[in-house]
Amino acid sequence: MKRYVRVDEPKAENYKSKGVLVALTSILLLAAHMFVAVEASVGSNANDNPHHQSWKTVSKVANSLCSKTRYPQRCVSSMASYPAYQTAKLGDLTNVALQVSVQRAQKARDFALSLQNNVMNERERAAWQDCLELFEDTIEHLNVCSSNGYLKNDSPVWLSAALTNQETCLNGFSDLNLDSSSPIQTFMSSRAVNLSELVSNSLSMYKLSTTPTITGTNRRLLSIKNNEEADFYSSYGRLNEDGFPEWLSVGDRKLLQSSSPASQANVVVAQDGSGNYRTIAQAISAVPQGSSKRYIIYIKAGTYKENIDISKKITNLMLVGDGMDKTIVTGSKNVQDGVTTFQSATVAVSGNGFIARDMTFENTAGAAKHQAVALRVGSDLSAVYRCSIKGYQDTLYVYSLRQFYSEVDIYGTVDFIFGNAAVVIQNSNIIARLPMSNQQNTLTAQGRSDPNENTGISIHKCVVSASSDLQAVKGSIKTYLGRPWKEYSRTVFMQSTLGDLIDPTGWLPWSGNFALSTLYYGEYMNSGAGAGTSKRVNWPGYHVITSATEASKFSVANFISGTSWIPATGVPYTSGLN
Repeated sequence: MKRYVRVDEPKAENYKSKGVLVALTSILLLAAHMFVAVEASVGSNANDNPHHQSWKTVSKVANSLCSKTRYPQRCVSSMASYPAYQTAKLGDLTNVALQVSVQRAQKARDFALSLQNNVMNERERAAWQDCLELFEDTIEHLNVCSSNGYLKNDSPVWLSAALTNQETCLNGFSDLNLDSSSPIQTFMSSRAVNLSELVSNSLSMYKLSTTPTITGTNRRLLSIKNNEEADFYSSYGRLNEDGFPEWLSVGDRKLLQSSSPASQANVVVAQDGSGNYRTIAQAISAVPQGSSKRYIIYIKAGTYKENIDISKKITNLMLVGDGMDKTIVTGSKNVQDGVTTFQSATVAVSGNGFIARDMTFENTAGAAKHQAVALRVGSDLSAVYRCSIKGYQDTLYVYSLRQFYSEVDIYGTVDFIFGNAAVVIQNSNIIARLPMSNQQNTLTAQGRSDPNENTGISIHKCVVSASSDLQAVKGSIKTYLGRPWKEYSRTVFMQSTLGDLIDPTGWLPWSGNFALSTLYYGEYMNSGAGAGTSKRVNWPGYHVITSATEASKFSVANFISGTSWIPATGVPYTSGLN
Protein backbone atom coordinates (compact mmCIF):
# COMPACT_ATOMS: atom_id res chain seq x y z
CA MET A 1 0.00 0.00 0.00
CA LYS A 2 1.54 3.25 -1.07
CA ARG A 3 2.25 5.77 1.70
CA TYR A 4 2.63 9.36 0.59
CA VAL A 5 4.34 12.31 2.21
CA ARG A 6 1.47 14.60 3.07
CA VAL A 7 0.85 17.91 4.75
CA ASP A 8 -2.82 17.22 5.34
CA GLU A 9 -4.81 14.01 5.25
CA PRO A 10 -8.38 14.20 3.94
CA LYS A 11 -10.81 14.26 6.85
CA ALA A 12 -13.97 12.19 7.15
CA GLU A 13 -17.06 13.85 5.75
CA ASN A 14 -19.05 15.93 8.24
CA TYR A 15 -22.73 15.08 8.19
CA LYS A 16 -25.23 17.80 9.09
CA SER A 17 -27.43 15.72 11.36
CA LYS A 18 -27.68 12.49 13.24
CA GLY A 19 -30.63 11.57 11.00
CA VAL A 20 -28.45 11.74 7.89
CA LEU A 21 -25.84 9.51 9.54
CA VAL A 22 -28.48 6.93 10.54
CA ALA A 23 -29.91 6.94 7.02
CA LEU A 24 -26.45 6.52 5.51
CA THR A 25 -25.71 3.62 7.86
CA SER A 26 -28.93 1.90 6.79
CA ILE A 27 -28.03 2.35 3.15
CA LEU A 28 -24.57 0.87 3.69
CA LEU A 29 -26.03 -2.12 5.54
CA LEU A 30 -28.51 -2.69 2.72
CA ALA A 31 -25.68 -2.37 0.21
CA ALA A 32 -23.63 -4.93 2.14
CA HIS A 33 -26.54 -7.42 2.01
CA MET A 34 -26.91 -6.76 -1.71
CA PHE A 35 -23.18 -7.37 -2.23
CA VAL A 36 -23.42 -10.66 -0.37
CA ALA A 37 -26.40 -11.72 -2.49
CA VAL A 38 -24.58 -10.88 -5.69
CA GLU A 39 -21.50 -12.69 -4.44
CA ALA A 40 -23.52 -15.84 -3.92
CA SER A 41 -25.09 -15.60 -7.38
CA VAL A 42 -21.80 -15.07 -9.19
CA GLY A 43 -19.93 -17.83 -7.44
CA SER A 44 -17.80 -18.22 -4.37
CA ASN A 45 -14.10 -18.81 -3.98
CA ALA A 46 -14.51 -22.17 -2.26
CA ASN A 47 -12.36 -24.00 -4.76
CA ASP A 48 -9.61 -21.48 -4.17
CA ASN A 49 -9.62 -21.81 -0.43
CA PRO A 50 -6.06 -22.85 0.47
CA HIS A 51 -7.46 -25.38 2.95
CA HIS A 52 -10.34 -26.63 0.79
CA GLN A 53 -8.31 -29.41 -0.80
CA SER A 54 -5.92 -31.76 0.90
CA TRP A 55 -2.29 -31.73 -0.13
CA LYS A 56 -2.50 -35.53 -0.29
CA THR A 57 -4.98 -35.40 -3.20
CA VAL A 58 -2.43 -33.78 -5.48
CA SER A 59 0.31 -35.64 -7.34
CA LYS A 60 3.90 -35.63 -6.16
CA VAL A 61 4.89 -33.59 -9.22
CA ALA A 62 2.28 -30.98 -8.38
CA ASN A 63 3.26 -30.95 -4.71
CA SER A 64 6.90 -30.53 -5.59
CA LEU A 65 6.19 -27.73 -8.04
CA CYS A 66 3.72 -25.94 -5.77
CA SER A 67 6.15 -26.03 -2.88
CA LYS A 68 8.45 -23.75 -4.90
CA THR A 69 5.83 -21.09 -5.53
CA ARG A 70 5.15 -18.08 -3.30
CA TYR A 71 1.65 -19.32 -2.41
CA PRO A 72 1.93 -23.13 -2.25
CA GLN A 73 -1.44 -23.85 -0.62
CA ARG A 74 -3.25 -21.71 -3.17
CA CYS A 75 -1.30 -23.57 -5.85
CA VAL A 76 -2.35 -27.00 -4.55
CA SER A 77 -6.03 -26.08 -4.30
CA SER A 78 -6.02 -24.76 -7.86
CA MET A 79 -4.28 -27.90 -9.13
CA ALA A 80 -6.82 -30.16 -7.43
CA SER A 81 -9.70 -28.53 -9.30
CA TYR A 82 -8.52 -30.07 -12.59
CA PRO A 83 -9.02 -33.81 -13.20
CA ALA A 84 -5.79 -34.42 -15.10
CA TYR A 85 -3.45 -33.06 -12.47
CA GLN A 86 -2.48 -36.47 -11.04
CA THR A 87 -0.74 -37.56 -14.24
CA ALA A 88 0.25 -34.15 -15.52
CA LYS A 89 3.83 -33.29 -16.39
CA LEU A 90 5.53 -30.06 -15.45
CA GLY A 91 4.47 -28.13 -18.55
CA ASP A 92 0.89 -29.35 -18.19
CA LEU A 93 0.78 -28.07 -14.62
CA THR A 94 1.99 -24.68 -15.77
CA ASN A 95 -0.84 -24.81 -18.27
CA VAL A 96 -3.29 -25.50 -15.46
CA ALA A 97 -1.94 -22.61 -13.36
CA LEU A 98 -2.34 -20.18 -16.24
CA GLN A 99 -5.80 -21.45 -17.09
CA VAL A 100 -6.92 -21.08 -13.47
CA SER A 101 -5.60 -17.52 -13.47
CA VAL A 102 -7.54 -16.67 -16.64
CA GLN A 103 -10.76 -18.13 -15.27
CA ARG A 104 -10.37 -16.36 -11.94
CA ALA A 105 -9.72 -13.06 -13.72
CA GLN A 106 -12.90 -13.56 -15.73
CA LYS A 107 -14.88 -14.25 -12.56
CA ALA A 108 -13.41 -11.18 -10.87
CA ARG A 109 -14.33 -9.05 -13.90
CA ASP A 110 -17.87 -10.45 -14.04
CA PHE A 111 -18.38 -9.92 -10.33
CA ALA A 112 -17.14 -6.33 -10.50
CA LEU A 113 -19.41 -5.67 -13.47
CA SER A 114 -22.41 -7.06 -11.57
CA LEU A 115 -21.97 -4.37 -8.90
CA GLN A 116 -22.27 -1.39 -11.21
CA ASN A 117 -25.82 -0.53 -10.10
CA ASN A 118 -25.15 -0.93 -6.39
CA VAL A 119 -24.98 1.96 -3.94
CA MET A 120 -21.49 3.50 -3.79
CA ASN A 121 -20.21 6.91 -2.83
CA GLU A 122 -18.05 8.79 -5.35
CA ARG A 123 -14.74 7.57 -3.96
CA GLU A 124 -15.87 3.95 -3.82
CA ARG A 125 -17.08 4.16 -7.40
CA ALA A 126 -13.78 5.65 -8.55
CA ALA A 127 -11.81 2.77 -6.98
CA TRP A 128 -14.35 0.20 -8.24
CA GLN A 129 -14.03 1.58 -11.78
CA ASP A 130 -10.25 1.06 -11.65
CA CYS A 131 -10.68 -2.56 -10.54
CA LEU A 132 -13.20 -3.30 -13.29
CA GLU A 133 -10.90 -1.89 -15.96
CA LEU A 134 -7.85 -3.64 -14.54
CA PHE A 135 -9.53 -7.05 -14.24
CA GLU A 136 -10.44 -6.78 -17.93
CA ASP A 137 -6.88 -5.77 -18.77
CA THR A 138 -5.54 -8.74 -16.80
CA ILE A 139 -7.64 -11.17 -18.85
CA GLU A 140 -6.06 -9.84 -22.03
CA HIS A 141 -2.54 -9.91 -20.59
CA LEU A 142 -2.95 -13.54 -19.53
CA ASN A 143 -4.34 -14.51 -22.93
CA VAL A 144 -1.32 -12.99 -24.66
CA CYS A 145 1.03 -15.17 -22.59
CA SER A 146 0.78 -18.00 -25.09
CA SER A 147 0.63 -18.22 -28.84
CA ASN A 148 -0.46 -21.24 -30.88
CA GLY A 149 -0.67 -23.22 -27.67
CA TYR A 150 2.89 -22.59 -26.50
CA LEU A 151 4.23 -20.27 -23.87
CA LYS A 152 6.00 -17.25 -25.31
CA ASN A 153 9.47 -16.09 -24.31
CA ASP A 154 8.09 -12.76 -23.16
CA SER A 155 5.36 -14.28 -20.98
CA PRO A 156 6.98 -12.80 -17.82
CA VAL A 157 6.25 -9.37 -19.31
CA TRP A 158 2.52 -10.04 -19.42
CA LEU A 159 2.37 -11.91 -16.11
CA SER A 160 4.21 -9.04 -14.42
CA ALA A 161 1.73 -6.58 -15.91
CA ALA A 162 -1.18 -8.72 -14.68
CA LEU A 163 0.27 -8.63 -11.15
CA THR A 164 0.65 -4.86 -11.38
CA ASN A 165 -3.03 -4.53 -12.27
CA GLN A 166 -4.12 -6.22 -9.04
CA GLU A 167 -1.80 -4.06 -6.96
CA THR A 168 -3.28 -0.99 -8.63
CA CYS A 169 -6.82 -2.12 -7.88
CA LEU A 170 -5.88 -2.30 -4.20
CA ASN A 171 -3.97 1.00 -4.30
CA GLY A 172 -7.06 2.85 -5.47
CA PHE A 173 -8.82 2.28 -2.17
CA SER A 174 -5.85 3.52 -0.15
CA ASP A 175 -5.44 6.53 -2.48
CA LEU A 176 -8.95 7.63 -1.58
CA ASN A 177 -8.67 6.73 2.12
CA LEU A 178 -11.37 4.08 2.03
CA ASP A 179 -11.18 1.64 4.94
CA SER A 180 -12.25 -1.93 5.58
CA SER A 181 -15.78 -0.86 6.52
CA SER A 182 -16.48 -0.23 2.84
CA PRO A 183 -18.30 -3.28 1.38
CA ILE A 184 -17.03 -2.52 -2.10
CA GLN A 185 -13.43 -2.48 -0.88
CA THR A 186 -13.91 -5.81 0.91
CA PHE A 187 -15.17 -7.57 -2.18
CA MET A 188 -12.79 -6.00 -4.68
CA SER A 189 -9.79 -6.53 -2.42
CA SER A 190 -10.54 -10.21 -1.84
CA ARG A 191 -10.68 -10.81 -5.59
CA ALA A 192 -7.56 -8.81 -6.32
CA VAL A 193 -5.58 -10.67 -3.64
CA ASN A 194 -6.77 -14.12 -4.76
CA LEU A 195 -6.02 -13.31 -8.38
CA SER A 196 -2.59 -11.89 -7.49
CA GLU A 197 -1.63 -15.13 -5.74
CA LEU A 198 -2.70 -17.23 -8.72
CA VAL A 199 -0.84 -15.02 -11.22
CA SER A 200 2.24 -15.01 -8.99
CA ASN A 201 2.16 -18.82 -8.95
CA SER A 202 1.84 -18.88 -12.74
CA LEU A 203 4.91 -16.68 -12.97
CA SER A 204 6.85 -18.91 -10.55
CA MET A 205 5.87 -22.05 -12.44
CA TYR A 206 6.82 -20.51 -15.77
CA LYS A 207 10.28 -19.75 -14.39
CA LEU A 208 10.60 -23.30 -13.04
CA SER A 209 9.43 -24.89 -16.29
CA THR A 210 11.95 -22.96 -18.37
CA THR A 211 15.05 -23.37 -16.21
CA PRO A 212 17.96 -25.11 -17.97
CA THR A 213 18.13 -27.78 -15.25
CA ILE A 214 14.70 -29.10 -16.13
CA THR A 215 14.69 -31.11 -19.34
CA GLY A 216 12.33 -33.41 -21.09
CA THR A 217 9.23 -31.64 -19.81
CA ASN A 218 6.06 -31.11 -21.75
CA ARG A 219 6.16 -27.38 -22.44
CA ARG A 220 2.81 -27.26 -24.24
CA LEU A 221 0.65 -24.68 -22.52
CA LEU A 222 -2.72 -23.01 -22.66
CA SER A 223 -4.43 -22.91 -26.01
CA ILE A 224 -6.17 -19.58 -26.42
CA LYS A 225 -8.66 -18.27 -28.87
CA ASN A 226 -7.13 -16.19 -31.62
CA ASN A 227 -7.80 -12.54 -30.97
CA GLU A 228 -6.44 -9.32 -32.39
CA GLU A 229 -4.07 -8.64 -29.52
CA ALA A 230 -2.66 -12.16 -29.44
CA ASP A 231 -2.20 -12.18 -33.22
CA PHE A 232 -0.63 -8.75 -33.10
CA TYR A 233 1.93 -9.82 -30.54
CA SER A 234 2.73 -13.13 -32.15
CA SER A 235 4.08 -11.13 -35.08
CA TYR A 236 5.19 -7.97 -33.27
CA GLY A 237 8.37 -9.50 -31.94
CA ARG A 238 9.51 -11.15 -35.19
CA LEU A 239 12.08 -9.15 -37.16
CA ASN A 240 12.93 -9.21 -40.83
CA GLU A 241 16.44 -9.10 -42.25
CA ASP A 242 16.54 -5.29 -41.90
CA GLY A 243 15.85 -5.47 -38.17
CA PHE A 244 12.27 -4.23 -38.33
CA PRO A 245 9.13 -6.07 -37.20
CA GLU A 246 7.64 -8.18 -39.99
CA TRP A 247 4.33 -6.32 -39.98
CA LEU A 248 6.01 -2.95 -40.58
CA SER A 249 5.70 -1.83 -44.20
CA VAL A 250 8.54 -0.26 -46.18
CA GLY A 251 6.67 3.04 -46.04
CA ASP A 252 6.37 2.87 -42.27
CA ARG A 253 10.07 2.12 -41.87
CA LYS A 254 10.98 5.22 -43.84
CA LEU A 255 8.45 7.24 -41.89
CA LEU A 256 9.78 6.20 -38.52
CA GLN A 257 13.33 6.99 -39.57
CA SER A 258 12.28 10.40 -40.89
CA SER A 259 13.52 13.48 -39.05
CA SER A 260 10.13 15.10 -39.67
CA PRO A 261 7.32 12.56 -39.21
CA ALA A 262 4.83 15.42 -38.73
CA SER A 263 5.01 16.10 -42.46
CA GLN A 264 3.57 12.64 -43.07
CA ALA A 265 0.87 12.73 -40.40
CA ASN A 266 -2.51 11.12 -40.93
CA VAL A 267 -4.29 14.03 -39.27
CA VAL A 268 -3.41 17.46 -37.86
CA VAL A 269 -4.66 19.05 -34.64
CA ALA A 270 -4.61 22.84 -34.47
CA GLN A 271 -6.43 25.15 -32.11
CA ASP A 272 -6.81 27.82 -34.81
CA GLY A 273 -8.82 25.52 -37.07
CA SER A 274 -6.08 25.05 -39.66
CA GLY A 275 -5.95 21.28 -39.09
CA ASN A 276 -8.40 18.40 -39.19
CA TYR A 277 -9.35 18.80 -35.53
CA ARG A 278 -9.19 21.50 -32.88
CA THR A 279 -8.65 19.14 -29.93
CA ILE A 280 -6.47 16.09 -29.36
CA ALA A 281 -9.43 14.14 -27.95
CA GLN A 282 -11.32 14.59 -31.22
CA ALA A 283 -8.37 13.24 -33.19
CA ILE A 284 -7.95 10.27 -30.84
CA SER A 285 -11.63 9.34 -31.18
CA ALA A 286 -11.16 8.96 -34.95
CA VAL A 287 -8.09 6.68 -34.78
CA PRO A 288 -8.63 3.18 -36.29
CA GLN A 289 -8.64 0.53 -33.58
CA GLY A 290 -6.33 -2.49 -33.50
CA SER A 291 -4.20 -1.24 -36.37
CA SER A 292 -0.80 -2.75 -37.09
CA LYS A 293 0.09 0.27 -39.21
CA ARG A 294 1.53 3.39 -37.65
CA TYR A 295 -1.02 6.19 -37.26
CA ILE A 296 0.42 9.67 -36.73
CA ILE A 297 -1.31 12.66 -35.16
CA TYR A 298 0.56 15.93 -35.63
CA ILE A 299 -0.34 18.44 -32.88
CA LYS A 300 0.57 22.02 -33.69
CA ALA A 301 2.01 24.41 -31.10
CA GLY A 302 -0.39 25.48 -28.39
CA THR A 303 -1.57 24.67 -24.88
CA TYR A 304 -4.23 21.98 -24.94
CA LYS A 305 -6.17 21.77 -21.67
CA GLU A 306 -7.35 18.20 -22.03
CA ASN A 307 -7.26 14.83 -20.32
CA ILE A 308 -6.44 12.19 -22.90
CA ASP A 309 -7.05 8.44 -22.59
CA ILE A 310 -5.49 6.28 -25.31
CA SER A 311 -7.20 2.95 -24.81
CA LYS A 312 -5.71 -0.51 -25.31
CA LYS A 313 -7.70 -0.78 -28.56
CA ILE A 314 -5.60 1.98 -30.15
CA THR A 315 -2.26 0.44 -31.12
CA ASN A 316 0.76 1.88 -32.93
CA LEU A 317 -0.25 5.48 -32.33
CA MET A 318 2.32 8.25 -32.67
CA LEU A 319 1.84 11.78 -31.28
CA VAL A 320 4.15 14.44 -32.74
CA GLY A 321 4.29 18.04 -31.57
CA ASP A 322 6.13 21.19 -32.64
CA GLY A 323 8.63 20.83 -29.84
CA MET A 324 9.12 20.54 -26.12
CA ASP A 325 7.29 23.41 -24.37
CA LYS A 326 5.64 24.40 -27.66
CA THR A 327 3.00 21.69 -27.93
CA ILE A 328 1.69 21.30 -24.38
CA VAL A 329 -1.02 18.98 -23.05
CA THR A 330 -2.04 20.01 -19.55
CA GLY A 331 -4.49 18.94 -16.85
CA SER A 332 -4.86 19.13 -13.09
CA LYS A 333 -6.58 15.94 -11.87
CA ASN A 334 -5.37 14.73 -8.46
CA VAL A 335 -6.32 12.44 -5.59
CA GLN A 336 -7.31 15.32 -3.34
CA ASP A 337 -10.18 15.99 -5.74
CA GLY A 338 -11.46 12.41 -5.49
CA VAL A 339 -9.80 10.45 -8.29
CA THR A 340 -7.30 7.62 -7.87
CA THR A 341 -3.66 8.08 -8.77
CA PHE A 342 -4.29 5.77 -11.75
CA GLN A 343 -7.05 8.06 -13.06
CA SER A 344 -5.28 11.36 -12.34
CA ALA A 345 -3.10 11.30 -15.47
CA THR A 346 -3.30 14.18 -17.93
CA VAL A 347 -2.40 11.68 -20.64
CA ALA A 348 -2.93 7.95 -20.06
CA VAL A 349 -1.74 5.38 -22.60
CA SER A 350 -2.76 1.72 -22.67
CA GLY A 351 -2.53 0.97 -26.39
CA ASN A 352 0.65 -0.89 -27.30
CA GLY A 353 3.36 0.39 -29.62
CA PHE A 354 2.88 4.04 -28.55
CA ILE A 355 5.37 6.75 -29.56
CA ALA A 356 5.45 10.41 -28.51
CA ARG A 357 7.96 13.04 -29.56
CA ASP A 358 8.48 16.80 -29.34
CA MET A 359 5.75 17.52 -26.77
CA THR A 360 5.13 18.46 -23.14
CA PHE A 361 2.86 16.51 -20.80
CA GLU A 362 1.94 18.40 -17.66
CA ASN A 363 -0.12 18.18 -14.48
CA THR A 364 -0.56 21.59 -12.89
CA ALA A 365 -2.31 20.45 -9.68
CA GLY A 366 0.77 21.51 -7.70
CA ALA A 367 2.62 20.08 -4.72
CA ALA A 368 -0.23 20.67 -2.27
CA LYS A 369 -2.54 18.32 -4.19
CA HIS A 370 -0.14 15.36 -3.75
CA GLN A 371 -0.58 12.49 -6.24
CA ALA A 372 -1.16 14.05 -9.67
CA VAL A 373 0.16 12.23 -12.74
CA ALA A 374 1.21 14.03 -15.92
CA LEU A 375 1.83 10.93 -18.08
CA ARG A 376 0.83 7.32 -17.38
CA VAL A 377 2.12 4.65 -19.75
CA GLY A 378 0.99 1.02 -19.74
CA SER A 379 1.93 0.44 -23.38
CA ASP A 380 4.26 -2.36 -24.40
CA LEU A 381 7.16 -1.48 -26.69
CA SER A 382 6.51 2.24 -26.23
CA ALA A 383 8.97 5.09 -26.72
CA VAL A 384 8.93 8.73 -25.63
CA TYR A 385 11.45 11.03 -27.32
CA ARG A 386 12.34 14.69 -26.84
CA CYS A 387 9.42 15.34 -24.53
CA SER A 388 9.03 17.23 -21.26
CA ILE A 389 7.02 15.64 -18.44
CA LYS A 390 6.12 18.09 -15.68
CA GLY A 391 4.46 17.69 -12.32
CA TYR A 392 5.19 17.43 -8.63
CA GLN A 393 4.27 14.20 -6.83
CA ASP A 394 3.94 11.14 -9.10
CA THR A 395 4.72 12.97 -12.36
CA LEU A 396 5.63 10.02 -14.61
CA TYR A 397 3.77 6.77 -14.01
CA VAL A 398 5.76 4.08 -15.82
CA TYR A 399 2.88 1.77 -15.15
CA SER A 400 3.69 -1.58 -16.80
CA LEU A 401 5.24 -3.50 -19.73
CA ARG A 402 8.36 -2.43 -21.71
CA GLN A 403 9.14 1.26 -22.16
CA PHE A 404 11.96 3.51 -23.37
CA TYR A 405 12.54 7.24 -22.82
CA SER A 406 15.22 9.23 -24.63
CA GLU A 407 16.19 12.89 -24.36
CA VAL A 408 13.28 13.74 -22.07
CA ASP A 409 13.05 16.23 -19.21
CA ILE A 410 11.22 14.92 -16.13
CA TYR A 411 10.26 17.35 -13.34
CA GLY A 412 8.87 16.52 -9.91
CA THR A 413 9.20 16.23 -6.15
CA VAL A 414 7.92 13.09 -4.38
CA ASP A 415 8.23 9.68 -6.11
CA PHE A 416 8.04 11.48 -9.43
CA ILE A 417 9.20 8.52 -11.53
CA PHE A 418 7.22 5.56 -10.25
CA GLY A 419 5.46 2.38 -11.34
CA ASN A 420 6.22 -1.20 -12.27
CA ALA A 421 7.25 -1.22 -15.92
CA ALA A 422 10.50 -2.59 -17.28
CA VAL A 423 11.83 0.80 -18.32
CA VAL A 424 15.07 2.44 -19.41
CA ILE A 425 15.40 6.23 -19.27
CA GLN A 426 18.44 7.30 -21.27
CA ASN A 427 20.24 10.56 -22.10
CA SER A 428 17.62 12.55 -20.21
CA ASN A 429 17.34 15.27 -17.56
CA ILE A 430 15.78 14.41 -14.20
CA ILE A 431 14.96 17.67 -12.45
CA ALA A 432 13.89 17.88 -8.81
CA ARG A 433 11.63 20.79 -7.93
CA LEU A 434 10.90 22.64 -4.69
CA PRO A 435 8.53 20.50 -2.57
CA MET A 436 6.28 21.59 0.27
CA SER A 437 7.96 22.70 3.48
CA ASN A 438 7.78 19.36 5.29
CA GLN A 439 8.57 17.13 2.31
CA GLN A 440 11.68 15.43 0.98
CA ASN A 441 12.28 14.78 -2.70
CA THR A 442 12.51 11.21 -3.97
CA LEU A 443 13.27 10.75 -7.65
CA THR A 444 11.91 7.20 -7.94
CA ALA A 445 9.51 4.77 -6.27
CA GLN A 446 9.61 1.47 -8.12
CA GLY A 447 6.75 -0.96 -7.51
CA ARG A 448 8.00 -4.52 -8.05
CA SER A 449 6.05 -6.76 -5.65
CA ASP A 450 7.22 -10.23 -6.75
CA PRO A 451 10.82 -11.46 -7.10
CA ASN A 452 10.01 -13.16 -10.42
CA GLU A 453 8.81 -10.00 -12.15
CA ASN A 454 10.96 -8.67 -14.99
CA THR A 455 10.38 -5.05 -13.97
CA GLY A 456 12.51 -2.17 -12.73
CA ILE A 457 13.68 1.38 -13.46
CA SER A 458 17.04 1.78 -15.21
CA ILE A 459 18.36 5.33 -15.46
CA HIS A 460 21.27 5.44 -17.88
CA LYS A 461 23.45 8.34 -18.98
CA CYS A 462 21.13 10.91 -17.44
CA VAL A 463 21.71 14.18 -15.59
CA VAL A 464 20.11 14.69 -12.17
CA SER A 465 19.81 18.35 -11.17
CA ALA A 466 17.78 20.90 -9.23
CA SER A 467 15.25 23.25 -10.78
CA SER A 468 15.83 26.97 -10.34
CA ASP A 469 13.42 27.22 -7.38
CA LEU A 470 15.07 24.30 -5.58
CA GLN A 471 18.60 25.43 -6.43
CA ALA A 472 18.39 28.43 -4.12
CA VAL A 473 17.44 26.38 -1.05
CA LYS A 474 18.75 22.89 -1.85
CA GLY A 475 20.88 22.88 1.29
CA SER A 476 17.73 22.73 3.41
CA ILE A 477 15.82 20.20 1.27
CA LYS A 478 16.88 16.57 1.16
CA THR A 479 16.68 14.83 -2.21
CA TYR A 480 17.12 11.06 -2.60
CA LEU A 481 17.54 8.75 -5.58
CA GLY A 482 14.53 6.69 -4.54
CA ARG A 483 12.64 4.69 -1.97
CA PRO A 484 10.99 1.24 -2.06
CA TRP A 485 7.28 1.45 -2.81
CA LYS A 486 6.97 -2.35 -2.93
CA GLU A 487 8.86 -5.25 -1.40
CA TYR A 488 11.09 -6.09 -4.38
CA SER A 489 11.61 -2.55 -5.64
CA ARG A 490 14.40 -2.42 -8.25
CA THR A 491 16.15 0.73 -9.51
CA VAL A 492 19.61 1.45 -10.90
CA PHE A 493 21.48 4.62 -11.83
CA MET A 494 24.25 3.97 -14.34
CA GLN A 495 26.85 6.25 -15.92
CA SER A 496 24.81 9.29 -14.93
CA THR A 497 25.73 12.70 -13.56
CA LEU A 498 24.30 13.20 -10.08
CA GLY A 499 24.25 16.80 -8.84
CA ASP A 500 25.04 17.99 -5.35
CA LEU A 501 21.35 18.02 -4.43
CA ILE A 502 21.53 14.25 -3.78
CA ASP A 503 21.81 13.44 -0.08
CA PRO A 504 25.03 11.51 0.74
CA THR A 505 23.01 8.52 1.96
CA GLY A 506 21.49 8.29 -1.51
CA TRP A 507 18.30 6.38 -0.73
CA LEU A 508 15.36 6.82 1.64
CA PRO A 509 13.56 4.06 3.58
CA TRP A 510 9.83 3.68 3.00
CA SER A 511 8.82 2.65 6.51
CA GLY A 512 11.19 1.16 9.05
CA ASN A 513 12.97 -1.90 7.65
CA PHE A 514 10.36 -2.59 4.97
CA ALA A 515 11.96 -4.05 1.81
CA LEU A 516 15.54 -3.18 2.78
CA SER A 517 16.64 -6.80 2.38
CA THR A 518 14.53 -7.65 -0.65
CA LEU A 519 14.95 -4.56 -2.85
CA TYR A 520 17.69 -4.15 -5.47
CA TYR A 521 19.17 -0.66 -5.73
CA GLY A 522 22.37 -0.20 -7.69
CA GLU A 523 24.77 2.52 -8.76
CA TYR A 524 27.35 2.06 -11.51
CA MET A 525 30.05 4.48 -12.62
CA ASN A 526 28.12 7.65 -11.88
CA SER A 527 29.82 11.05 -11.65
CA GLY A 528 29.12 14.46 -10.20
CA ALA A 529 29.04 15.97 -6.73
CA GLY A 530 26.23 13.69 -5.61
CA ALA A 531 27.70 10.43 -6.92
CA GLY A 532 29.99 9.52 -4.03
CA THR A 533 29.06 6.20 -2.45
CA SER A 534 31.17 6.23 0.74
CA LYS A 535 28.25 7.45 2.86
CA ARG A 536 25.50 5.54 1.11
CA VAL A 537 22.97 3.36 2.98
CA ASN A 538 24.19 -0.04 4.16
CA TRP A 539 21.01 -1.95 3.34
CA PRO A 540 21.40 -5.59 2.25
CA GLY A 541 19.65 -4.76 -1.03
CA TYR A 542 21.85 -1.80 -1.95
CA HIS A 543 24.78 -2.40 -4.32
CA VAL A 544 27.68 -0.38 -5.58
CA ILE A 545 28.02 -2.18 -8.92
CA THR A 546 31.60 -2.69 -10.01
CA SER A 547 31.08 -5.33 -12.68
CA ALA A 548 30.19 -4.31 -16.24
CA THR A 549 28.54 -7.70 -16.63
CA GLU A 550 26.21 -6.99 -13.74
CA ALA A 551 25.48 -3.45 -14.93
CA SER A 552 24.75 -4.61 -18.48
CA LYS A 553 21.75 -6.56 -17.18
CA PHE A 554 20.01 -3.18 -16.98
CA SER A 555 20.98 -1.96 -20.45
CA VAL A 556 18.53 -1.30 -23.29
CA ALA A 557 19.54 -4.52 -25.02
CA ASN A 558 19.19 -6.79 -22.01
CA PHE A 559 16.60 -5.22 -19.75
CA ILE A 560 13.91 -4.36 -22.29
CA SER A 561 15.15 -6.29 -25.36
CA GLY A 562 15.41 -2.88 -26.97
CA THR A 563 17.50 -3.85 -29.98
CA SER A 564 14.57 -5.94 -31.25
CA TRP A 565 12.05 -3.09 -31.32
CA ILE A 566 13.48 0.39 -30.69
CA PRO A 567 15.02 0.66 -34.19
CA ALA A 568 11.48 0.56 -35.59
CA THR A 569 10.50 3.62 -33.53
CA GLY A 570 13.14 5.88 -35.06
CA VAL A 571 14.26 6.91 -31.56
CA PRO A 572 18.05 7.01 -30.99
CA TYR A 573 19.42 4.77 -28.26
CA THR A 574 22.53 3.14 -26.84
CA SER A 575 22.08 -0.61 -26.63
CA GLY A 576 24.84 -1.35 -24.13
CA LEU A 577 26.76 0.57 -21.51
CA ASN A 578 28.78 2.73 -23.88
